[in-house]
Amino acid sequence: MFTEKFNEVLEQEGVVSIVTCANNEAHVANTWNSYLVVVEDNKILIPAAAMIHTEENIIANPKVKLTLGSKNVMGYKYMGTGFLLEGTAKFLKDGEHFNMMIEKYPFLTRVLEVTVTSCKQTL
Repeated sequence: MFTEKFNEVLEQEGVVSIVTCANNEAHVANTWNSYLVVVEDNKILIPAAAMIHTEENIIANPKVKLTLGSKNVMGYKYMGTGFLLEGTAKFLKDGEHFNMMIEKYPFLTRVLEVTVTSCKQTL
């Protein structure tokens, strides 16, 4: 599912936007590329300390979109590339993935697990 170019972007620091929508209102939360942990073929784990509104939206509507990028990775024609991910999400409060993530990021209270259904390069 994830391309070599996507993995190159993950190796660079950059901002990640997490978009959720419920009650006809979009909400955007942010994190960093370096906090994304890819597991299995199509899952991304993200440490969550706050993300209260994000969690409320996901309970109502689990569909999410994420964008991320880096100006240091070659795009289609020029330096800089980005990705749009689409999928569904849920928050983990226990289990194998939660335990693995809390060891890496002791500040988290929950883990946002995104099951990616689409990964498109945008630049």
